[in-house]
Amino acid sequence: MGSVLAERYRRFGENVAGTSPLSERVAVAISRSDAALRAIEAAPARHRHPARVLAALHDLALAGHAPALADAYAARDADAAATAAIDVLLRQAVDLTRAPRPEVTGRATVLHPLVAEAAHRVGADAIGLVDVGCAAGLDLALDRVAVTYDDGPTRGAAMSTVRYTASVVKSRPVPPREVPDVVARLGIDLDPIDVADPDQARWLRACLPPDHADKDHREAEIAMARETDATLLRGDAVDLLPDALARVPGHALPVVTTTWTLSAFPLEHRLRFLQRLDAAATDRPVAWVSAEGVGVAPAVPTMGDRPASGHSILGLVILEHGTLRADAVGRCWSRGRMLSWF
Repeated sequence: MGSVLAERYRRFGENVAGTSPLSERVAVAISRSDAALRAIEAAPARHRHPARVLAALHDLALAGHAPALADAYAARDADAAATAAIDVLLRQAVDLTRAPRPEVTGRATVLHPLVAEAAHRVGADAIGLVDVGCAAGLDLALDRVAVTYDDGPTRGAAMSTVRYTASVVKSRPVPPREVPDVVARLGIDLDPIDVADPDQARWLRACLPPDHADKDHREAEIAMARETDATLLRGDAVDLLPDALARVPGHALPVVTTTWTLSAFPLEHRLRFLQRLDAAATDRPVAWVSAEGVGVAPAVPTMGDRPASGHSILGLVILEHGTLRADAVGRCWSRGRMLSWF
């Protein structure tokens, strides 16, 4: 087992070398330490992933429980960080029960134009956002961030400290529409993160490497989320969806958002999700916008693309009075860092 786990950590280190030299050095050092590997093997197999272990170590450093490691991270001293990390694994209890949540935001590049387009098609001047798989609910503030495509004008809140950029491939630009007034913000997640809780907010920080380029940006995201009046619901999305939709005021268009969420659902669950949307659209229209892998979102056309093709389909579904209009409005790559609009 040790040699298999060692190879896993070595490869992880190689993969993160370009974005986090500190994580690379720590992971490689662990791969070479039999004692550290034995300490990790004491945990259940599902808790041994390098990303989970390194996030847990970072969390201890941020909490002040591993001062030598914290000092090494602050000094960007990779060798000292490796030595301190192994010492923590051998001498301290490391909580490996929490799953890493590194990519909980950055989806506004796809969500902002999709939500704006949904409101435009229905003629809505007010919307309620319902984000499925919301994590910390940071994407529920998509109207309060700044979004820029290449050298085009900034969409959203131009003066926001939270800014996202994306490249547009091919010639058609992203429509310059803005998101209308957001009157409700609801998120559904099996394990939502409450950024008002200092421990949970610290875990969000810990899930990014200590030398990651987006570390300061994550601080701005957390601060913005604390100021956003969002309600996060804990539980199964299909079960909670009717309640979430019912909380959107009657004068507003409910817009459900899913971004790389439905692939974790079995097909039957995805179909029930669509049925729930249809049932809620008897008295008023309901919109669903999605960025999912090819063929993952039910009813959204695949444009002839093959599943697991390396990109995602941007879907827009409008349901009203038993009718369903589903369109694929674009493709995106690298979790929204590049997109094309049909």
